[in-house]
Amino acid sequence: MNETSPPNRVDDGNETSFAETALRMGGKSADEAKRTGAIDRADDQVEQLFKVEYQTVNSPAHRAVWDRQVPIDLFRATPDAPPPNVRKVMDESIEVVRRRRLAKTVLDGEGRVRIDVLQDLAAVGYWGLLVDPRFGGVGAPFRSFAPFLTRMAMEDPTIAGLASVHGCIGAVDPVRSFGSPEQQARFLPRLASGQSLSAFALTEPGAGSDLTALRTRAERKGDAYVVNGEKLFVTNVVPGNTIGLVCLIDDAPAVLICELPPEENDSFEIRKYGIWALKHTYNRGIVFRDFRVPAANLLTPVKGNGLTIAYHGLNLGRVSLCANAAGTMRVMLANILPWARYRVTYGQAIAKRELVQRRIGRLTGLIVACDALVAWCATLIDAGYRGEMECIIAKIFGSESQKEAAVELFMKTHGGRSFLHGHLFGDNVHEYLAPCIYEGEGEMLGMAFFKSLVKQHGTTYFEPVGRALQEAGIRKPNLMNPTHVWALRRVMGPYTAWLLSQYLTTSSRPTLPPMPDGLRRQAEFACEQLQAARLEISGTMRRHQLQLADRQCRMSELSARVQKMIVILCTSLYASDHGDELVREAAELLCRDLTRDLVGRRPSDRYFRAVTKLGASIADGGFTSIAGVEAESILIPYETGSA
Repeated sequence: MNETSPPNRVDDGNETSFAETALRMGGKSADEAKRTGAIDRADDQVEQLFKVEYQTVNSPAHRAVWDRQVPIDLFRATPDAPPPNVRKVMDESIEVVRRRRLAKTVLDGEGRVRIDVLQDLAAVGYWGLLVDPRFGGVGAPFRSFAPFLTRMAMEDPTIAGLASVHGCIGAVDPVRSFGSPEQQARFLPRLASGQSLSAFALTEPGAGSDLTALRTRAERKGDAYVVNGEKLFVTNVVPGNTIGLVCLIDDAPAVLICELPPEENDSFEIRKYGIWALKHTYNRGIVFRDFRVPAANLLTPVKGNGLTIAYHGLNLGRVSLCANAAGTMRVMLANILPWARYRVTYGQAIAKRELVQRRIGRLTGLIVACDALVAWCATLIDAGYRGEMECIIAKIFGSESQKEAAVELFMKTHGGRSFLHGHLFGDNVHEYLAPCIYEGEGEMLGMAFFKSLVKQHGTTYFEPVGRALQEAGIRKPNLMNPTHVWALRRVMGPYTAWLLSQYLTTSSRPTLPPMPDGLRRQAEFACEQLQAARLEISGTMRRHQLQLADRQCRMSELSARVQKMIVILCTSLYASDHGDELVREAAELLCRDLTRDLVGRRPSDRYFRAVTKLGASIADGGFTSIAGVEAESILIPYETGSA
């Protein structure tokens, strides 16, 4: 946790935010405006947990658009070798899972990860990777933890995911970041040892992306809180585990650390349901009926409330999701290659066919880009940045890449046999697609990214305009109307000056490190587009004014383009620092794909020659980072189905 910085403005929780005012003026209900204002205040409170220099307005993604020069150094990852004690735990954890996988003893009879596997991992320190050594953990830097999840996902994506659930979005991060010394000493040793694994209970039957729609309540009675309500889609819910429960206390969101009883009872019921994704975990609902939690288990952040705590932990989970995708896609690639060499059509192995070679090249590029985003985001988090915008990019790109890899590249290459019982795709298709929803659905997160991107610009230049319009009772401003111009006469000056400065001065060229020519061109293009984006974004805000919140399609499209620019920049810089020529080629080709998406250009023959050549090299065993991944049998044994 970083030192708390002084807030930019005082917010006692009762002030009406500009977003709330704008929604009311835009014709929205008072309830919707109030809920949006609550989210805005929670976001402000999270910002105040970080030093000013590490807040969103000083983050690389924000500065790349609004500063006069892209801060290249902030887009370069600085990976660091894990300390010896951390490396030991990681290596031994990998060995536990590998041994179990080869012995086919990872899953129990119901297809879930066996409890004794989790206990074996506890014995080598797996569950304490993100817990401080003072409390029996390992204290791994996030720059070590995040890429380690990629390694673990190559062995078993579910077990890699459980590390993220436990350490990032489960009870570990809330307690270590917001818990009192007494709470940390009480909970963290058990969480580090694996004596109690953790989960985070936020979603409800009627509350998903709208975190203000919570219905679960806790009422103080004596020395305990009495909880009533229902939670849904909680991963890692097992009797005896520890959860971070988001609920309402006195109508305000709060987080209680709940130690679940060893068995269900009248107050605590596990709700089971059929779910296609997360089938190897215990993903269940929880029903609380007068469930008592010691009052001492309430987390009380210095600033903010339960939404503040919930927002804080999600960033780590988003980077972890991208890391898991990088490992999962490596497994897909390792299973494409032997099949492509085996499968012959019209006298030639499909590994020699251009379409398959292009798929292999594309998949490798997606993997490299995910690696780049993970390394970059983990670097920022360890440096002290909030990383909200950057981690959203990683989550969206990682989940969408995994979806594309599974359906467009892996499934289509394997053909109809993909749907046989026992095939990697058919058995795991929901696991491949579901991350598009985890930690926030992609397009919804994209709008959150856009909101963070424009918040300061809107507050500085458009908030005064909005308040002047409100005071004048003008709902739809028209600059051809003298009355409207007069009402805005005092507040238009700063924005007019800013706008003129954009046309009268030019942005500085980025100071790029030594780079191969192809990657340099991609980085220069990304920087140029990022700098050009601010005028388009500001123009969109000017055009839509108070109705911008309803222009979801426009916000989503603009957000997606800015995200692609940042992926290009990060990937090109990451690959330039990488010694593997195939990694550089894959990165450049992926960046060229994204560039074409941005400018609407068709692929050239030169591009096709390059991507198929890359695919052929990888088919011949050139991509060393999938070494050690054991592929499934080429001709899988057909399993007897119900049909």
